[in-house]
Amino acid sequence: MDATVAARRRNRQRFMFLMLRSAAAVNIAALVSVCAFLVWNGLPAISWEFLTEPPRKSMTEGGILPCITGTLFLSLGALGLSFPLGVASAVYLHEYAGHTVFARYIRLGVNNLAGVPSIVFGLFGLSFFVITCGFNVSLLSGILTLSVLTLPIIIGTAEEALRQVPAELREASLALGATQSQTIARVALPAALPGMLTGAILGLSRAAGETAAIMFTAAVFFKKGVADSLLSPVMALPNHMYVLATSGTEIDKTMPLQYGTALVLLVLVIGINIFAILIRDRLQKKQKQ
Repeated sequence: MDATVAARRRNRQRFMFLMLRSAAAVNIAALVSVCAFLVWNGLPAISWEFLTEPPRKSMTEGGILPCITGTLFLSLGALGLSFPLGVASAVYLHEYAGHTVFARYIRLGVNNLAGVPSIVFGLFGLSFFVITCGFNVSLLSGILTLSVLTLPIIIGTAEEALRQVPAELREASLALGATQSQTIARVALPAALPGMLTGAILGLSRAAGETAAIMFTAAVFFKKGVADSLLSPVMALPNHMYVLATSGTEIDKTMPLQYGTALVLLVLVIGINIFAILIRDRLQKKQKQ
């Protein structure tokens, strides 16, 4: 009887592992298919002119340089605002607020904001930053809107990273005479920094690929050069693809440009992520040493 039960358990385990491997294989195949499709259709459009010049002749010729710079300004600017604010919020929630009712409501609000559609953030940015604050459609309005959008992701991952720091490290620091603020700054935050960078990577990826959040706040149909100030509008890769696909009058001519823009956006996001991952891994290696 015991041998029969053990055999059933082994068969059930094998079946579950087979299902998990199949699900992973399907996801990997879908990802590879999408990337291969973009490379196949977008690579012919990639050239030095495409990467270094602005669009010309109703978006049917030229390049996407203003879109590339606009996407970099928006995503990196949003991360520069949301990351320190998110880490500070996570430190307050985990280290000071604890499990109070107020902290539970804050966590509930953060979790709900993480699931809000990006179009809602775009409308919020339009009504508050563009109209109420008077920033108009500009790089600043887009950065502020994207920082609000990515803030819940960074808060959640940063708090989880602080939660993974062993309590023994804090206790040892306090036992040596350090204050709570010194323990947080010199022990908890350095130990949690690699995990926090994971949230920064996720937030940066989402900010770089957003369209709805910037189409009302920062992005415009056409701009010849790069943004010369925080109060000037910009072009962005996601919005540029949307414009080419929905507002173009010569779809046959703009179709290769759409695929090329999508490929550049994919490579840009992957490159930024790889750079951030290398920094995170380097920090993790230093901590292990």
